[in-house]
Amino acid sequence: MFDSLQERLGKTFRDVRGVGRISEDNIKDTLRDVRMALLEADVALPIVKQFIDQVREKALGADVLKSLTPGQAFTKIVNDELITLMGEANVTLNLKTAPPVVILMAGLQGAGKTTTVGKLALWLQENQKKKVMVVSADVYRPAAIQQLETVANQVGATFQPSETSQKPAKIAKAAIQAAKVQHHDVLIIDTAGRLHIDSEMMDEIKQVHAAANPAETLFVVDSMTGQDAANTAKAFDEALPLTGVILTKTDGDARGGAALSVRQITGKPIKFMGTGEKSSALEPFHPDRVASRILGMGDVVSLVEDVQKHVDVQQAEKLAKKLKKGKGFDLTDLKAQFQQMKSMGGLGSLMDKLPGMGKLPAGAAAMMDDKQLVRMEAIIDSMTPHERLFPAVIKGSRKRRIAAGSGTQIQDVNRLLKQFTQMQKMMKKMGKGGMGKMMRQFKGQLPPGMGG
Repeated sequence: MFDSLQERLGKTFRDVRGVGRISEDNIKDTLRDVRMALLEADVALPIVKQFIDQVREKALGADVLKSLTPGQAFTKIVNDELITLMGEANVTLNLKTAPPVVILMAGLQGAGKTTTVGKLALWLQENQKKKVMVVSADVYRPAAIQQLETVANQVGATFQPSETSQKPAKIAKAAIQAAKVQHHDVLIIDTAGRLHIDSEMMDEIKQVHAAANPAETLFVVDSMTGQDAANTAKAFDEALPLTGVILTKTDGDARGGAALSVRQITGKPIKFMGTGEKSSALEPFHPDRVASRILGMGDVVSLVEDVQKHVDVQQAEKLAKKLKKGKGFDLTDLKAQFQQMKSMGGLGSLMDKLPGMGKLPAGAAAMMDDKQLVRMEAIIDSMTPHERLFPAVIKGSRKRRIAAGSGTQIQDVNRLLKQFTQMQKMMKKMGKGGMGKMMRQFKGQLPPGMGG
């Protein structure tokens, strides 16, 4: 997400960092570049205009003009304004009402509502330790009810059956009763989507809302539709009392206009964003962390949270002890690292959160996909235990056998071995206490006051 915006703004900020002092003249070009970058990201024009006015006013303030590092001071202003634009802080779900807490999901067809119901159920179970029931009030789309049942089974949520012959409002009432009897903490109601907003659809969802009296009414919207996403959310909000927005498909959205427009246009907070196809690919929306990603400074806080949640601590300690004893990092260890990366959302998600990744050449960034991980694991699986322990023995005939066994090319085997050598050197440094040094390097990339 935000790839094109990150690229454009990265170049702009590199230019401004080289400036000795900020003046009205040199800020004019920089602001024009920021304006174009936002418009190309499909941010609504009134929002862009307001954003640029705010940045200009603060950039020409006394603190920046007197600053010894005007470029960094300017970057901090843009960062702060992006946070303000997207809503200051993460707005959590209201789970404090008497159980079952009812969450009503609304949105257009194709936005990913049903899969988001599953992701949200999993998030509530894993992060809030809630017992979750889901029900489908979509009586129009063929197999919608069966699709939700499949999704519920995948994430371990309770599925409440419903029939296409029933009225959606009655389905909602029956599900609330069932959730009470079965002592569920949360009930998520999936509703029908349409290809466009129509009065019939709005009347029906109003009836479901009246019957369910939800604590949360969340609008699920495809972020790839850009500022149209924000306008659709506004139309829904005029018919329903929305409490928040979930942006889906943010991993496929290179522009990011929806994330930057929704809050301002609707006045409703973005509560979550879908970051991939996996059931676990749903993240709470933190404006400060997203702003940091947009400016190419990564998102170390989310990265640390991912590590705490998904990394096998015992395995990590075992590896640390092994490195401390001076025993080398081998290919079995590398495979374990790949598996940890996959559990944290894959390479793309990981790289998105690391500082400075926006500066990678396009070719290098394109290689950071999960297919590479699968390929590299297959190559390691095709090796003998002895080869994994002593990769130096892997020469010509062994390389040919490994490539044939893993369905890859000899160049792929060579590339893996080269990457392994680099990783081995890095692990050697970390074994000597080099991790602190690496983190200090990350921190050095952040403007003053943003190092946490």
